Amino acid sequence: MSKLPFCSLRRSGVLAFAVLIVVIGVLPFKNFWFTQANYIGIAALAALGLTLLTGVAGLTSFGQAAFVGIGAYASAMLTVHWQFSPWLALPVAIFLTLGAAFLIGAITLRLSGHYLPLATIAWALSLYYLFGNIAPLGKSDGIMGVAPLKMPGFVFDTARSMYFVIWACVALAIAAALNLLDSRPGRAIRALNGGIAMAESCGIHTARYKMVVFLTAAFFAAVAGWLYAHQQRGVNPTPFNLNAGIEFLFMAVVGGAGHVSGAIVGAIALTLLKDQLQRHLPGLIGQVGNAEIILFGALLILLLQRAPQGIWPLFTRALRLLTPDRGARAESTEPSPALLTPPPLQRRVMPARGSLLLEVSHMRRTFGGLVAVNDLSFEVRAGEVVALIGPNGAGKSTSFNLITRMLDLSSGSIAFMPGPDGTGKGIERLSARAVARRGMARTFQHVRLLPGMSVLDSVLVGAYTRGCAGTLRSILKLNRAEEAALRAEGLRQIDRVGLGSFAHQEAASLALGQQRIVEIARALCCDPALLLLDEPAAGLRHLEKKALAVLLRQLREEGVTVLLVEHDMDFVMGLADRIIVMEFGTLIAQGTPESIRKDPAVIEAYLGAAA
Repeated sequence: MSKLPFCSLRRSGVLAFAVLIVVIGVLPFKNFWFTQANYIGIAALAALGLTLLTGVAGLTSFGQAAFVGIGAYASAMLTVHWQFSPWLALPVAIFLTLGAAFLIGAITLRLSGHYLPLATIAWALSLYYLFGNIAPLGKSDGIMGVAPLKMPGFVFDTARSMYFVIWACVALAIAAALNLLDSRPGRAIRALNGGIAMAESCGIHTARYKMVVFLTAAFFAAVAGWLYAHQQRGVNPTPFNLNAGIEFLFMAVVGGAGHVSGAIVGAIALTLLKDQLQRHLPGLIGQVGNAEIILFGALLILLLQRAPQGIWPLFTRALRLLTPDRGARAESTEPSPALLTPPPLQRRVMPARGSLLLEVSHMRRTFGGLVAVNDLSFEVRAGEVVALIGPNGAGKSTSFNLITRMLDLSSGSIAFMPGPDGTGKGIERLSARAVARRGMARTFQHVRLLPGMSVLDSVLVGAYTRGCAGTLRSILKLNRAEEAALRAEGLRQIDRVGLGSFAHQEAASLALGQQRIVEIARALCCDPALLLLDEPAAGLRHLEKKALAVLLRQLREEGVTVLLVEHDMDFVMGLADRIIVMEFGTLIAQGTPESIRKDPAVIEAYLGAAA
């Protein structure tokens, strides 16, 4: 199975792209083609923001064109009415666009499901209405006479000269996006597309990163708008309507949502297709009208049927077939000598063996009239392996969700690492990410891995709380030392669970049992004091279960406490120090494996009263 070459080939790919831009710029093409290239570059910038927002983070937006419009109108107003230099107008345009995006995002990003894209349509229409009805903005006529970009001794007043400015911005944006995605905050953004529960359980502030990626998309849109204003030398509302927002989203999807290069491919494909249809279709059908829109839509539907993941994945798949050793070459790339032996990450100080680690007291959860967990009370002490068992529907996974704060308690209390007197440090009012930062990590009954991410990157999501590099620092690649230390820790945990040879393969391509082991490695990257495993042995073969039991015993010796839910009784009886048994949400027994094996209430719960 091919390796994932994304990170290893990143620098060479950006360099090759920059060389291609320069070569095209010096070739004797007509001005028409440079004008087309400029529009493609501006559209690619806007689509790149949607690639991050929609393709990577999973947040659908139809309003990207409105942000492009804010950047364009801001620069036009400043240069025409207040005689600003275009270069000084750029930071102001970005600031105004980000300010508007922050206010809009604070409202709309709270929504989920189909409500979020509907909300983006609403504010996109509102901003378009404002562009066409505010007198200082020129209403429907817009603002003309925008000054061209200038440098000492040179004016960017031709399509060829603007080509270099626009595509230099595109190259910088691609490098910034790749640096961001290949970093701690980038993995947090990618985790948004895998479900909020998984991200929060790793300590990721999902609401914050929704805003981060929303503002990043708006930043790219602002730069695109600034470039558009000075390329076109004027602005009016038409290019920033809802149709334009839909086209930008189409570009991201057709090119390959989730792939940075897909934004460029999508912008090229849709811009050229639309232009050629508008030029040649009226002559073919013998009339002038909107027939090109119908054919344009039909071709897009056909393309998405044949290539639902977009054009760029098709290209990379074909490239892998032509160069099957590409992944091996990428994997063998030598790291920088300065980062060969990164300093190890700081480890958590484990609580003293035998001390009270988790105290659940009268924990209760109801769903309407259904009592899922009924006044459950138990303790877990440091250095133990404790199993929570019971028939299907007993409330085990619900109890896990309550302890890890994925669900709110109806009543009761939970103390995690209480003080010497056994009181304090209640967590029942904390968020899941706050509990994760305190030293609690978990896996899930149904595997939650991110599509398209390697095993290593999937595991590194769990190391989020052990780094501190922010978004800007990551974009500027000032996080090299921390990133090297995080990757070394991720590889160590992958080797620890026996998947070292799979580190650079796509996690979702592994067998289900191996995916569960990847989740355990991700949880171990959190450096937990308490590790909660929800059916970790499900889907594992006999030898894999034995290896998992050896790993859990090793963790116990290292001071990591394990609380697990499992249906394999042989696995549980041979591993657990204590067992807690639930039935219909109620505690019916707890004790050593030997006492539980003989308990009449447990036998009745599993086998029935007749047994």
